[in-house]
Amino acid sequence: MTAGGERSGGPYDGPADVTDEGGEPPAVTGRLAGGEPPTGWDRDDEPPVGWDRIVQTARSIAAVQEADGGVPWPEGHVDAWNHVECLMAMSVAGLTEQVRRGYDWLVRTQRTDGSWPMKLVGGEAVEHGGESNHAAYVAVGVWHELLVTGDEAFAREMWPVVRSALDFVVGLQTTRGEIVWERAADGRAASYALLTGCASIHQGLRCGVLLGDRLGDPQPDWELAADQLAHVLAAHPEAFADKSRWSMDWYYPILGGALRGPAAHARLAEEWDTFVVPGLGIRCVSDQPWVTGAETCELALALDALGERERAVRLFTDMQHLRHEDGSYWTGWQFVNRKHFPHERSAYTAAAVVLAADALYGHTAGSGVFRDAGRQADGADRPTAACGCSHARSRG
Repeated sequence: MTAGGERSGGPYDGPADVTDEGGEPPAVTGRLAGGEPPTGWDRDDEPPVGWDRIVQTARSIAAVQEADGGVPWPEGHVDAWNHVECLMAMSVAGLTEQVRRGYDWLVRTQRTDGSWPMKLVGGEAVEHGGESNHAAYVAVGVWHELLVTGDEAFAREMWPVVRSALDFVVGLQTTRGEIVWERAADGRAASYALLTGCASIHQGLRCGVLLGDRLGDPQPDWELAADQLAHVLAAHPEAFADKSRWSMDWYYPILGGALRGPAAHARLAEEWDTFVVPGLGIRCVSDQPWVTGAETCELALALDALGERERAVRLFTDMQHLRHEDGSYWTGWQFVNRKHFPHERSAYTAAAVVLAADALYGHTAGSGVFRDAGRQADGADRPTAACGCSHARSRG
């Protein structure tokens, strides 16, 4: 995830005057579960991608992992958030050696303030600011690794890394409750917060609290920070920079666990027709005919967290046109020009596919990591006096 909450934010490859009426995806390469082609397949009877193909997809991530353990974007840089997501996916497939090399990379590249450089190439920082959502996601990864493997010794080894990372994150929280997106290389905190980033941070804080409790080192300050952040995410859209054309800002408060129940269902209904393209997936941005695989899988994860499994499975099935015969996934599909866009297959898209498959079909004990973030937030309502809510002022 980049600073703006947009992974694939390049310009749309096509003329401005095209009609936006959808379009057929390319043929699915390879076969689906059980060796049967997609024609006539009953989506509700079996997974659209069998376990052997999920492992193949995880191995496509391992194939691009660098010698130092980093998992890069297609253009060559590594950031901590997408790196961790890729480690989680490889863990689902049991690729433990590759996963642990990836965590070693995180240990080596973490800075003394608990953050990671925004972008690294060959293990060296090329963009030096530290993003709050990058640091927070390490807690999600370590908690997920503990759930999947049961390896508490590994979790204890990583605990100082997680603790330092989340302390860095909480240090960027405002009095109202949102967490600004970056601390620059000169130490200055950014002047604004990002909704998608904060929603992901919410999950990171919740996972950090669970991990601390499990390891006998409770962190009540993180829990308070998560409660306050959840309130701002649910009640104060004005706290965040406007990135509403990006689909991630639409569904991430649900994916990150801050929003559940009727409010979450209403949020999805409000923009469903804006972003969802039946048969293809979901748009990356609202104003372009361009669907992306990672965002589609993340919306499926959000739906699953709300108990809407049928719609989640349908979306997961719809995006399988992006699958390559080697198990990797194209980042997106421009459905007016009928071209893959960008012309790349990304490890983070493959990772989102694996994590969605695990959530929907329960391959591992970590399959509930997105559902459970919301369970922790149930009933949490911690407005501060600075947020302006009347019941916060009365408590003061």
